[in-house]
Amino acid sequence: MLSISICINSLILNHCSPSHRSSPRPHSNTLMSSPPPRLLLSGDVLGRLSLLYKRFATVNKSAGPFDALLCVGQFFPDTTEQLQEFMEYIEGRKEIPIPTYFIGDYGAGAPKVLSAAASDSENLGFKLDGLKVCPNLFWLKGGGRFTLHGLSVAYLSGRQSPSGHQFGKYTQDDVDSLRALAEEPGIDDLFLTNEWPTGITSRIPAKDVPSEIYDSSCSDSTVAELVAEIKPRYHIAGSKGVFYAREPYVNEDAVHVTRFFGLAPVGNKEKQKFMHAISPTPSSTMSASELSMKPPNTTLSPFKIGDNIASRDRNRIPGESTLEAQNWRYDVKKRGRDDRETQKFCFKFVSSGSCPRGENCLFRHDAEARNQSMRGVCFDFLNKGKCERGSECQFLHNLVDEGEAVSRKRPKSENATRFKECWFCLSSPQLESHLIISVGESLYCAMAKGPLVDDHVLLIPIEHFPSTLSLNPDGQGELYRFQCSLRKFCKTQGKEVVFFEWITKRGTHANLQAIPFPQSRASAIKNIFSLAAKKLGFDFQMIKNDDASKGRELLASKFDGQTGFFYVELPDSTVLAHTVEENENFPFQFGREVLSGLLKIPDKADWRNCQLSKDEELKMVEAFKSQFKPFDPNENQQ
Repeated sequence: MLSISICINSLILNHCSPSHRSSPRPHSNTLMSSPPPRLLLSGDVLGRLSLLYKRFATVNKSAGPFDALLCVGQFFPDTTEQLQEFMEYIEGRKEIPIPTYFIGDYGAGAPKVLSAAASDSENLGFKLDGLKVCPNLFWLKGGGRFTLHGLSVAYLSGRQSPSGHQFGKYTQDDVDSLRALAEEPGIDDLFLTNEWPTGITSRIPAKDVPSEIYDSSCSDSTVAELVAEIKPRYHIAGSKGVFYAREPYVNEDAVHVTRFFGLAPVGNKEKQKFMHAISPTPSSTMSASELSMKPPNTTLSPFKIGDNIASRDRNRIPGESTLEAQNWRYDVKKRGRDDRETQKFCFKFVSSGSCPRGENCLFRHDAEARNQSMRGVCFDFLNKGKCERGSECQFLHNLVDEGEAVSRKRPKSENATRFKECWFCLSSPQLESHLIISVGESLYCAMAKGPLVDDHVLLIPIEHFPSTLSLNPDGQGELYRFQCSLRKFCKTQGKEVVFFEWITKRGTHANLQAIPFPQSRASAIKNIFSLAAKKLGFDFQMIKNDDASKGRELLASKFDGQTGFFYVELPDSTVLAHTVEENENFPFQFGREVLSGLLKIPDKADWRNCQLSKDEELKMVEAFKSQFKPFDPNENQQ
């Protein structure tokens, strides 16, 4: 599941649920000034929610308040006789007092409860931050990563052993997605698994290891391989029936240590500890010296990375850089339409944005199909043109455009309403006018919805043009003046600005994206785009013109208006351009995904992960307006 962007850096998608309102995705300076989040960890709940929340109330009163509760091990009851108490919380007769996340998706009642959650319209799409089961209760499905109160949390739900049910067993795709995530930049603060990693007590004196732990049951060698690759700062597991806090251990090729906690079941007769509190500072806000601190009782790592990882490293191209490695996800070649198997879409890629099989996958990696799936379109409809579930299917059986539903053959009568439904037309009721910064004669400037970085703006034609390259000479001149103004503004902040546009054959409203970049990283932009292109199987056409004002005129001459087209305008006036062929699998958010990788913020590759409240958007717009006003060409006309 990559669970990319997968894993596009992975395109890893975070759809914030209502209970996340206390933890909007903050800027790093906000994180730095905020106190570390306070989390509670629990072992196997076994359906005993009354005992769990009774203990929470006691701990919260004495040491709280806490921000979230994370549960590992079996979450559901052992038998159907124990379901009554459990369902009182699920069905809302009793309140869940704290946002609770669980991975133990097996036990009595699990198929019924989780099937209902998976089909709920609120949970459509690929959601790494939990499917909402009921208010304040979220199921972390499969394998993935999400951000919780600034902390990076990876998880593997289910067990390795067959369960005999639809839920409760992790798949190879879940494991592969986590391995791909491990190759992404950044550190995972927490890793949640149901079972313990095999060998966790290695390098610990026997006298310090509880006798119960020597039982090999509920230990998993796959979990051991994963934790050696992911290298989390905290690893939490359940299922062994005993509490165990291992001495921290060092990781291979990493400066930070890992702390392991095994938690006992809720309400166990041995009175083993089943709830534990931690308050870790997000690694993204820590300095290198803070991350590298090692307690006196630190041991060597109990794990060795598996032979499969060593083999991957041996097969890596000699001299491949970190820059190349972080763009592994683009290692997908263009495929022929004549191959019968490639007519089918890869479900892994469509659902998660990535496929660990890469170019070896027998199915199509189609960015447009993924885009449709994220808008709620049925996978069977996309793949076969029909869905056998008919009216029982919870997904759409028609294609969905940006802001509107369309059929494969749009009736001409619908074209008249298309512009009214466009997100960017000034006369459209869909327009979010509070994002507008400045309006000229031919185009306007607006803050990006779900900005990749601060001051990420769009230059948008006022008329419904399919591309900015189709603007008339006056419009091109106004666009050039706007670009010059943005470049000057960014230089005052020690930044350069990158412009890119993705022109689709669907004729959607044109928008040229402008993204500021630290000057220290500007020289790498051309290389990372070129590398990503090679991974996709094409080379950019490079356009260089000493007269920057004529650059777009030359660029327009390369575009025939009949195909898809992507281009990037670099700070040194170089333009990278690519004509997107009809059958080419070109990532819908290619430009943003590449830049998010270079900026080391892969979780922001999809704009949906970065959506702000309207109040936050208004503040950003007003702040940008006040700073940009001296440079705004519409404010300084004579």
